[in-house]
Amino acid sequence: MMLRTHLAIVVLAVLLFLAHIPSAVEKVIFVAVALISTALPDIDTGFSTIGKMQPGKIVQFFARHRGIFHSLTFCIIVSIVLAAFIPILSLPFFLGYGLHLFADSFTIEGIKPFWPLRAVSSWKIRTGRLTETTLFVFFLFADALMFFFMIKSIF
Repeated sequence: MMLRTHLAIVVLAVLLFLAHIPSAVEKVIFVAVALISTALPDIDTGFSTIGKMQPGKIVQFFARHRGIFHSLTFCIIVSIVLAAFIPILSLPFFLGYGLHLFADSFTIEGIKPFWPLRAVSSWKIRTGRLTETTLFVFFLFADALMFFFMIKSIF
């Protein structure tokens, strides 16, 4: 899926979690980490925004697209390491990264959720086509609706 679709999905999840985060600083950290981590799985392709940056080019030399970086194995390991050393980052990282993987599992190319095992989780959505655009618009509308109700409840 395209980055815009991943972001629209993660924004809805972030808005749902935001009310349960105590301080303003923690909310900013939560939002930033979730949004950044939803782009991270695509670091292994030169077509992505993050993949065009220098760290992405280095990663692409060693990893192929939809390999280790598109696996729950990697997501869980990084989340556990973050929970051990920087706990405030672990939940938003897992949320953003995990939702990216979940969304990509519905594409034709799919993901290998338990890399290095070869099993692929996939479905029928073609990246950049009408179905994905429809999903993007749906989540964008849901984001706006959720944001509206959050603002309305504040005032």
